[in-house]
Amino acid sequence: MSKTIKDKLTTQLPVLREEAKSLAKTYGSKIMDQVALEQIYGGMRGIKGLVCDTSSVGLDTGLIIRGIPILELTDKLPEQVFCLLLTGEIPDDETLKEFQEDLNRRAEVPSYVWDVLNALPKDTHPMIALSTAIMSMEKESEFRKHYDAGLPKDKLWEPMFEDSLNIIARVTQIAAFIYRKSFGKGDMIPPDPSLDWAANFAKMLGVKDEDGTFAKLMRLYLVLHSDHESGNVSAFTCQVVSSALSDAYYSFSAALNGLAGPLHGLANQECLRFILKMKTEIGHQPSDDEVRDYCQNLLDTGKVVSGYGHAVLRITDPRFTAFLRFGKQHVPDDDAFRMVEQLFEIVPDLLTKQGKAKDPWPNVDAVSGSLLHHYGMTEYQFYTVLFGVSRILGFSAQTILARAMNSPLIRPKSVTTEWIKKQVAG
Repeated sequence: MSKTIKDKLTTQLPVLREEAKSLAKTYGSKIMDQVALEQIYGGMRGIKGLVCDTSSVGLDTGLIIRGIPILELTDKLPEQVFCLLLTGEIPDDETLKEFQEDLNRRAEVPSYVWDVLNALPKDTHPMIALSTAIMSMEKESEFRKHYDAGLPKDKLWEPMFEDSLNIIARVTQIAAFIYRKSFGKGDMIPPDPSLDWAANFAKMLGVKDEDGTFAKLMRLYLVLHSDHESGNVSAFTCQVVSSALSDAYYSFSAALNGLAGPLHGLANQECLRFILKMKTEIGHQPSDDEVRDYCQNLLDTGKVVSGYGHAVLRITDPRFTAFLRFGKQHVPDDDAFRMVEQLFEIVPDLLTKQGKAKDPWPNVDAVSGSLLHHYGMTEYQFYTVLFGVSRILGFSAQTILARAMNSPLIRPKSVTTEWIKKQVAG
């Protein structure tokens, strides 16, 4: 019989713990990085100070999950990618089926969550609603119950595993409810346990999907956004809060609050807003020359082209490439998507001529909104909720592993401006 993902992780842990212990003992005094003053004032950008085995993001590679480039995972289900994040292995069919059945067993959302969401003002932002719903379930936390009961530290990953899977199992139904309530889409659509996680989410959203391609888009979306190492705002927030031995509900809610920022998860809605605004201001579906002139004018006046440039990458984000392939296959004639293609052909050259050759390429946010818009999900305030649903897979894997590895409290040292001036003078 195939092992469950929890069984697989259990067998891996002794080796992982011993490896980490040995590295720290043998090479504990080895200097791994140096910090420049500009990094201190630049938000710790690029400082190597975290361990994240679930994924890595290279300047010239983009997202790699457990050694596999993300473009090689675009045909996988989110459930498969979660297992890969957590154990380093893509599950066999039996393990996958068992995991999906386990999620179905956990899927019932406590009734008070609906009461909490219904009590929120109608104009509450969907991300506030999602964060609030996750936080409201904290009373269900197995981690807190077992910690209060004195569970040994090296066993705390097990209730963290339970909490994380409970959240994964329920978050799609919660997010779909938020969508339908926030935008007047009608009553909640009940889940269908015969469907995979993403297809079930697509069904509960109620988006028209006669040919099944919206469900395909949801599978792709939830895979592509699932993880992006641990230094980004939301993942880092999750790990900092969790390192204080806060449970998954506290940690994930905090992470979602970070994801809601316009420099992080909110960027996808800003990119679609940019595309629609450009079309409105030009007055019709623009030609290549009109797109070029519009963007050049933005750059000449010190503004930016939304979706271009990335905090880490120095190539076209491979997640952008995956969405671009989907669009070319399924929605090639969509007006917004055609503008995405035009921008991709035009903007990098403009940015290079402007002296932005280091980082002129599009990121994933430059395209994802146009695809959602095509299928009738025009409420771009909801796009970050989709991002959050996906990223909970990464939050879960990273947090379970952090507790499994007995990761310590995250507590960097801060310094004063006066200290910096003395160091520079010295």
